[in-house]
Amino acid sequence: MTSHIYDLIIIGSGPAGLAAAVYAQRACLDTLIIERSTVSGGQILNTYEVDNYPGLPGINGFELGMKFREHADKLSCEFKVAEVLSIQEKDGHFLIQTEKEKLQARTVIVATGAYHAKLNVPGEEEFAGKGVSYCATCDGAFFRGKVTAVVGGGNVAMDAARSAIRLGAEEVYVLYRRSFEEIPARQEEVQHAQEEQIRFQTLTNPVEILGSDDGNV
Repeated sequence: MTSHIYDLIIIGSGPAGLAAAVYAQRACLDTLIIERSTVSGGQILNTYEVDNYPGLPGINGFELGMKFREHADKLSCEFKVAEVLSIQEKDGHFLIQTEKEKLQARTVIVATGAYHAKLNVPGEEEFAGKGVSYCATCDGAFFRGKVTAVVGGGNVAMDAARSAIRLGAEEVYVLYRRSFEEIPARQEEVQHAQEEQIRFQTLTNPVEILGSDDGNV
């Protein structure tokens, strides 16, 4: 185990982790960013088009992720590619165990993000960012005037459906694999969705996502 103790270790190098790194470097903190992938940027790298980032409308997600990393590199941020296995608090600081070594820090920021719950059906990966979205508030404006389907029956699905209709979707369908009575969302959420003319299609589970002639869903 190294005897060096960092002021800050950031786990994850997506937008949140890199933003934290930029602030830390500008505050002259001894900082390390740990990322298990060799490419920084997080899930934004898989976004076909980003239209809601101030000053850079319509930028490709991969390009935006690279700009984040360039900013961090200009400030001489230190990166390490490793998988974090555990974090322990000991003697007023933290021990971070990776598959290669044990590191020490006075403060740790966990910015590992989240994973989308995917359908795992044919066409999903192919049309990601071209009609397949995992964030209604992020991408709803792209579907203005179009028929939109939200797959799922939980509170998040109700929120996505209501966001889509408010952002201008022509029609919004909630597709749920079980019966209407089994929808797990809170009853108030379902009721509000119905009041906003969202249509429910139950006992329905997508098996494939097909494309149009222009290469979109």
